[in-house]
Amino acid sequence: MQLLKIKFYISFMKVRRLALLASAIAIVASICLLTFKGLNLGIDFSGGVLIQMETAEASSVGNVRQALEKVGLGTSVIQAYSGKGYIIRIKSEESQEEALRALRESFPNMSLLRLEQVGPVVGSQLRRQAIIAVSISLVCILIYITFRFRFRFGAVSVLALFHDVIITLGLFSLTGREISLPFIAAILTIVGYSLNDTIVVLDRVRENWRHVKQWGIVKLLDDSVNQVLSRTINTSLTTFFPVLALFLWGGPAIADFSFAFMVGIVVGTYSSIFVAGALLCEWQLRSPKT
Repeated sequence: MQLLKIKFYISFMKVRRLALLASAIAIVASICLLTFKGLNLGIDFSGGVLIQMETAEASSVGNVRQALEKVGLGTSVIQAYSGKGYIIRIKSEESQEEALRALRESFPNMSLLRLEQVGPVVGSQLRRQAIIAVSISLVCILIYITFRFRFRFGAVSVLALFHDVIITLGLFSLTGREISLPFIAAILTIVGYSLNDTIVVLDRVRENWRHVKQWGIVKLLDDSVNQVLSRTINTSLTTFFPVLALFLWGGPAIADFSFAFMVGIVVGTYSSIFVAGALLCEWQLRSPKT
């Protein structure tokens, strides 16, 4: 069943330079935010305090989080290992006394089993290795798309990925949302989602490429994007709405993950329609190649 069928024709390439300018401004703003404001790194990256406790009566993660929300620690990582046992990871060492006081007020007969400082799960060495792994994967993507399509297709795909990830990081810096391990999962999901969307567009461009001399690159790209526009919008909407529901009603534990995923869907859809095609168009106009 087709959710939405686009019947009108949109000349995306007419606004390609405006779209590229908007993307350039967003990327520069994101880099400035990351440089001067930085990211709000969570306990997985910066370390913190680990509290292990057991309540006298069976409770829930929601009740423990509700107790911590009274002292502004509602976003702490809470893991239940039994009906009464919980492991809580708090980002700030200075907040441990407030957390313990709030927990004791809500659970007067609780037992404190462990209280210790913990180091970051993601250390500097792991971060370096992650950057190297991501760089290698981007090179592999470039090689594969060059082999399967053309080098230019691979280059614009990687640039579109860079565009999506930088803007997502910039929005996290702007909003001050916490960077945790689920955020890394969201970024990897965004990379896969955005690349898939871009490949769908470029695959149609490849099919129509035999007409590039006859149609010209502007018409070829406009036709190709319009031919897959329904698919792109339908896929984005059917993914966006469940993630929106998770963001609104999924609770604070997955709110940052949902927010990253929502931003990634919107930015990834935008880049697959406007950025990748616009870059390819400008490249072909300046250096024609059949």
